[in-house]
Amino acid sequence: MSDNKCPMHHTAGGGMTNRDWWPKQLRLDILRQHSTRSNPMGGDFNYVEEFKSLDLDAVKKDLHALMTDSQDWWPADYGHYGGLFIRMAWHSAGTYRTGDGRGGGGTGNQRFAPLNSWPDNINLDKARRLLWPVKQKYGRRISWADLMILAGNVALESMGFKTFGFAGGRQDIWEPEKDIYWGTEDTWLGDKRYSGERDLENPLAAVQMGLIYVNPEGPNGNPDPVASGRDVRETFARMAMNDYETVALVAGGHTFGKAHGAGDPALVGPEPEAAGLAEMGLGWRSSFGSGMGGDTIGGGPEGAWKPNPTQWDMGYLKVLFKYEWELVKSPAGAQQWLAKDEDVEDLVGDAHDPSMKHRPMMTTADLSLRFDPVYEKISRHFLENPDEFADAFARAWFKLTHRDMGPRSRYLGHEVPKEDLIWQDPLPAVDHELIDDKDIANLKGRILKSGLSVSELVSTAWASASTFRGSDMRGGANGARIRLAPQKDWKVNQPEQLAKVLKTLEGIQSEFNSAQTGGRKVSLADLIVLAGCAGVEKAAKDAGYDVTVPFIPGRMDASQEQTDIDAFVVLEPAADGFRNYQKTKYSVSAEELLVDKAQLLTLTPPEMTVLVGGMRVLNTNIGGTKHGVFTNRPETLT
Repeated sequence: MSDNKCPMHHTAGGGMTNRDWWPKQLRLDILRQHSTRSNPMGGDFNYVEEFKSLDLDAVKKDLHALMTDSQDWWPADYGHYGGLFIRMAWHSAGTYRTGDGRGGGGTGNQRFAPLNSWPDNINLDKARRLLWPVKQKYGRRISWADLMILAGNVALESMGFKTFGFAGGRQDIWEPEKDIYWGTEDTWLGDKRYSGERDLENPLAAVQMGLIYVNPEGPNGNPDPVASGRDVRETFARMAMNDYETVALVAGGHTFGKAHGAGDPALVGPEPEAAGLAEMGLGWRSSFGSGMGGDTIGGGPEGAWKPNPTQWDMGYLKVLFKYEWELVKSPAGAQQWLAKDEDVEDLVGDAHDPSMKHRPMMTTADLSLRFDPVYEKISRHFLENPDEFADAFARAWFKLTHRDMGPRSRYLGHEVPKEDLIWQDPLPAVDHELIDDKDIANLKGRILKSGLSVSELVSTAWASASTFRGSDMRGGANGARIRLAPQKDWKVNQPEQLAKVLKTLEGIQSEFNSAQTGGRKVSLADLIVLAGCAGVEKAAKDAGYDVTVPFIPGRMDASQEQTDIDAFVVLEPAADGFRNYQKTKYSVSAEELLVDKAQLLTLTPPEMTVLVGGMRVLNTNIGGTKHGVFTNRPETLT
């Protein structure tokens, strides 16, 4: 054998994969992600306890120092890294979408493909590398996910802005996520996600592959501010933001930092995932000039929005409305707008050369805040009411960076705001003594004597609990929101049957609670789940098995006022294979929808399998259909 030939022609994992041969093969690997074998922290790692031991103020002090500690290998714009870290935090959190609750900053997924190499995340590898000394110092006590968001908060505070608060509790993943659908495009900035006139595919929110939000140059690069406004509105709405919040976020965020389009993008090297091993996780090495500082290429547009990019003020909105704007091309060839007849006082100092001044710039997306009639009204209102603008941005930023964390009970740290916010799906605090084992047995007996069938008990408990999404920790049985709008009217919840079951359970609840003398009570949320447990136990007993389904009380009942109907609409199941339900015919197969549902419920393949089988024999198919009910003894756990 020739010395220059490798003795192993192919290495492990090479060659055609099963997925290559059978692209439509059902993917169960999304139910087996993030095992302890890929987690360097080990199976016993408790991040909550680690974070509780963290000196958060010390971390913030170090981050404050980092903001102005400019490094030669990646110099800070205007001597301050604030704009870079705001962008990093924003882009970490900004992938969240309401359609399936996936994305967002809750797992530190910006460290992995594909997000670490998206065109819109260009040079954020440098931001994370700048954070490394801080991460190294505090180690496992603060996750990358928490640190990236905290760095954004500290960046804002270091430039004179008062934030709404910060909560820790985001636990890192240690491998790329396989379950998130980012689109079918096979080229960066592709937009096959649109059909018809401009109908964006669900559950996607960004307008093009590899973007976080919208194309700053306008739809597909068309510099039309009004058309851009339509894209901005749809994208931000799919990311849980209304018009008021959208204007606050864009205007507040673009108060800081600058865009980087100093030269020809063709001179920028490959992204981190395509770069060589010697780059050690970095990418986008540029051969334009020094490749950094004033020569940085980070997209298309070039320049800052206002005279002082490192200070919180009203400059962005003032400049937006003060000038008329002319369309030009940046040095990178991108469409952007420069102020006409600008005053000397509004010239922007160069980020790296104090002898130079520049005209303020706006992107087409920025100008939508002036030329979209709804955004324009809100923008002018903020311009005239600076304190309200600051409060609106603080709240919108907090929502942006925390909306995928679930209920407030998961928040950690002394900077957690005390105010309940409607988008957190608030719940009342437990204000009574919880039921004990004796009460549980008593209530089960009453439930089983109520005349409700096993199917009715299990179906209602499933309907209540199965809205849960592990992606953003929304939904689920806590709150008993199945009795409230909109869930009580969903077709999948069989409203007539649901009303019957709820009326019966409410009667049992009222009777039990009124008989107590020591402050002990049962919530309807707990009773619905307990009824499902009782139903499963009866079905098992009828099959000759004596089982006890574990039950832990402590759920509370939410009010309609604590429930944002519009926000809960997205939790309505388009399909639920466990109940043999599909709202309409989709291009995606029923079995793929089943696995997707199972992944959101955080189920493993064995758990999914046993639940499907159990739900079938317990006769829980929507409408009582017999598809898949392979038993002549329904409601018996055989």
